[in-house]
Amino acid sequence: MSLTLPELAGTRILVVGDVMLDRYWTGHTRRISPEAPVPVVRVEHQRGVPGGAGNVALNLAALDVAVTLAGVTGDDEAGRELAAALSAAGVSLALRTVAGVPTITKLRVISRNQQLIRLDFEDDLSAGGEIAADSLPLDAVDLVVLSDYAKGTLAHPEAIIAAARDAGVPVLVDPKGQDFSRYRGATLLTPNHAEFSAVVGDTQDDAALVERASSLRRDLSLEALLVTRGERGMTLVTHDGVVHLSADAREVYDVTGAGDTVIAMLAAAIAAGSNFEQAAQLANLAAGVAVGKLGTATVTRDELQQAMHRRGVGGRSVVSQDDLVAIVADARARGQRVVMTNGCFDILHAGHVAYLEEAKRLGDRLIVAVNDDASVATLKGPRRPVNPLADRMSVLAALAAVDWVVPFSDDTPAALIAALAPDVLVKGGDYRPEQIAGADTVLASGGEVRVLAFQEGRSTTRILADAAAAHGD
Repeated sequence: MSLTLPELAGTRILVVGDVMLDRYWTGHTRRISPEAPVPVVRVEHQRGVPGGAGNVALNLAALDVAVTLAGVTGDDEAGRELAAALSAAGVSLALRTVAGVPTITKLRVISRNQQLIRLDFEDDLSAGGEIAADSLPLDAVDLVVLSDYAKGTLAHPEAIIAAARDAGVPVLVDPKGQDFSRYRGATLLTPNHAEFSAVVGDTQDDAALVERASSLRRDLSLEALLVTRGERGMTLVTHDGVVHLSADAREVYDVTGAGDTVIAMLAAAIAAGSNFEQAAQLANLAAGVAVGKLGTATVTRDELQQAMHRRGVGGRSVVSQDDLVAIVADARARGQRVVMTNGCFDILHAGHVAYLEEAKRLGDRLIVAVNDDASVATLKGPRRPVNPLADRMSVLAALAAVDWVVPFSDDTPAALIAALAPDVLVKGGDYRPEQIAGADTVLASGGEVRVLAFQEGRSTTRILADAAAAHGD
């Protein structure tokens, strides 16, 4: 399945849940305290960032989603700091201040990228701190996220779920505790493996996990259940079947807030029209980015695109023309300059590589359109291509300079060029711009046509001729 990042800017999401402030004190540790066998940290930096449901909202805002956050804070300095940070990130606030309780705060002391201790400041919010369903703007959003950290804000989520479903609004839940029946009727739940096993029993092997996840999904009338499994990835269970996703993280620094990133990406993608499997794949990629950062972190759209590039999905990869039209439109909307070239690229050689690197330097993204096997035979003769289309595209997609590879079967790529409308059309050789297929449409749309010189003596025809001569063919 081809994976693309949908347009998220027009989506409206309401996050309801336990809001908290994550504080980080960092500094060097050079000695052990004479008072007790503990390290002495000389604090050099202090920062505070929204955590819990606040971090979910931040992740959504970083993805250009219009997000509103409903939760509870205390009437204190931490609550004011939390509200200021959320507002600065573009989050609309529907926070309620409760007198006599502190804003939930988690203080982490860190040295040399290692968390030494965490101090929690909190009171139970279940008495007077719950969010009422009738206080929420359900008619003004496309999706609701319930971010439950078992602090009391969502002690009884049933009414919110029922009200949202009555309004035709999907509800995604990051659950806590061992009573998942409280979330009956939600659209999707995202427990981690430990939380899931605490509810259904041991699920160390995939077969047991799938069986119990499927049973729980049916019992709770859920449309989907996504179990996050750390280094083992994720398992998505829906009415249509089961999908296992391998973990995407290249290096893990800190898992703090990774679940927030997962549900935020799921929510954004589903609200934008992605199906459950597509949304889960995007959430898996986003989680891989988040755990590569220290502390509570958000993932931006650009970072997600880079992660897609590394995996060869939706970014640097072989794509269809239909998918590429949408991808190019997204790149252009983000101010990126798109360069396009085309050719047979039968036997990739140093001349090709140098040419493609030079082409990439003309912009931000490079598309390479590749002749299919039939059109190569028409152009080069019945003994060509040496390498089939799939192999040629796979090799091209592996080059650092190349972002997208797309096949075409016409005699020229003129129709494809017209559909993509690149900012720069590049061709190698001694052509004049007006001789290049598709140049007229590029120029008419305000684009540029460039002719680049090939490296002297470097060509597939020359390589094949030299090889034949060497073997006496």
